[in-house]
Amino acid sequence: MEQLGANRPLTARSVIASTLLGTHPPQLPSRLLVRSGELFGISEGTVRTAISRMLAAGELEAVDGAYRLAGALLERQARQDASRRGDRRRWTGSWELAVVPGGERRDAATRGQLREAMRRLHLAELREGVWLRPDNLHPRRAPEAAAIVAEQCIRFSARPGGDPGALAARLWDLAGWAATAAQLERELRRHLPRLERGDASQLRDAFVVSAAVLRHLLADPLLPEELLPARWPGERLRATYERFDAAFKSTWRTHFRAQGSATSA
Repeated sequence: MEQLGANRPLTARSVIASTLLGTHPPQLPSRLLVRSGELFGISEGTVRTAISRMLAAGELEAVDGAYRLAGALLERQARQDASRRGDRRRWTGSWELAVVPGGERRDAATRGQLREAMRRLHLAELREGVWLRPDNLHPRRAPEAAAIVAEQCIRFSARPGGDPGALAARLWDLAGWAATAAQLERELRRHLPRLERGDASQLRDAFVVSAAVLRHLLADPLLPEELLPARWPGERLRATYERFDAAFKSTWRTHFRAQGSATSA
């Protein structure tokens, strides 16, 4: 678990964000956010301070006595959901190509903004200022990121010569992604039996594993089947995670209902 971050202290903000990112709609009353924090030894006061700061930063909004994701975190949930489903379109062989025009002076902040936008759109950098990917994702995905790319780049549709599979393997560390996916699936299966029995002692570690899986799925390049290595573990990880998530949420709800009953008694 160490490599998955289980021994790394979680901040109140990360617990709040992860809890809401995994909730549909992404809205919960403060008492449940406080209880999520308590799983990691985070005090109620610290959680409420983090909520106030996230409200001020535009990451949360207050709605009907509860708190809801807003801004970049809400957009992240949309991307997370698409990556969790593995959303792709039929591939015709064409690639998206985005090129930064030559001769333009760009500061580090502008370059960093473009790099983050490309990451959200799942484009990879071939060389400085040249980004591409197979054209098999929805063209209107991540609109805020797409607007940044449109402002800084010229967009093309292209068909590279040579082996597109070799090009994909050059652009993305597919072996590395697959190895981590296999490790994460083993962690999911390790927790599943006890979660499915409603064992609340698993919630803390399962929370960490769940967040790690969702982060990893966000990094999936979502390539066409034709360009993936044999025995690609993406769909297997997704299927196991769906079962894990259902068991986790059932145990989480039962645990917090029981806590609420004990408190009121």
